[in-house]
Amino acid sequence: MDEISIILQILFWGLYAGCIYILLATGLNLIFGVMKVVNFAHGEFLMVGAYITFTVFLLTGFNPYVILLLSMLALVGIGAVVERLCFRPILGTGKLNEIFLSIGLIYIFQNGAAMIWGDAWQSVKSPYDGITVPVGPLSVPLDYIIIMVVTALVLCGLYLFLKKTTIGMQMRATSQNRKGAMLVGIDVERIDVISFGLGCALAAAAGTLWVVSGQVFNPYMGAIPAVKAFAIIILGGLGSIPGAIIGGLLMGLAENGAAFLLGGIWKDAVSFIVLIVVLAIRPTGLFGGKEG
Repeated sequence: MDEISIILQILFWGLYAGCIYILLATGLNLIFGVMKVVNFAHGEFLMVGAYITFTVFLLTGFNPYVILLLSMLALVGIGAVVERLCFRPILGTGKLNEIFLSIGLIYIFQNGAAMIWGDAWQSVKSPYDGITVPVGPLSVPLDYIIIMVVTALVLCGLYLFLKKTTIGMQMRATSQNRKGAMLVGIDVERIDVISFGLGCALAAAAGTLWVVSGQVFNPYMGAIPAVKAFAIIILGGLGSIPGAIIGGLLMGLAENGAAFLLGGIWKDAVSFIVLIVVLAIRPTGLFGGKEG
């Protein structure tokens, strides 16, 4: 394999990995941007989305990419319940309460999933498994191309929702100035529920794509993706959706480049080295507000 093919392979695999990170981090950033809530249990919503897709697939045999929509809708409802019962009572009482609440939710979701589905590693075989498509000098899995397309469609849908709908504009207004939004008559509590549910739906989309990409999963698999999602939103800038997209791509490229050049043991470490370098140069992140 020549050098150009190697570079293209690293770029392609980095883009694929970045897609899952982008969806997870964008959902987390959406919640933080509107509610200013720190939710370390966000990775558990990815895990629940993966299990919903897994369960529906086993029961019906439907195409997992179609089940993605059902998984997202289910997580909108679950997210709304979690926001209403857990985060709303402590909103504004301090970050420490949010941190301990989200840590508690991690254990509740993990143990609940283990009781329902067991703790063995599971996987789902995509209907397109083994099919490859020539892309230049590479022969790439069709599933990875579909994952990129699905991610782009979800992000375009989110963009149109935020820019063109009344609720989307209210979400943006609440994110920019919560008190101002209340003064002009926006029901910020309703916007909180919608934002949290939508953020969880994006995590569910990431979980579904994780499943169909051939990755194995169990009730405890959400921790590492959640940590990386926080790293991505810090890298891109807190509350910045474009920052989450760019940060997710950078994380995917850094991981896969490190795995190819330095070995798999460096995969997780290098992505955080990139984070440290960026924060040392620009503490607010790539798309964060300027200091001062």
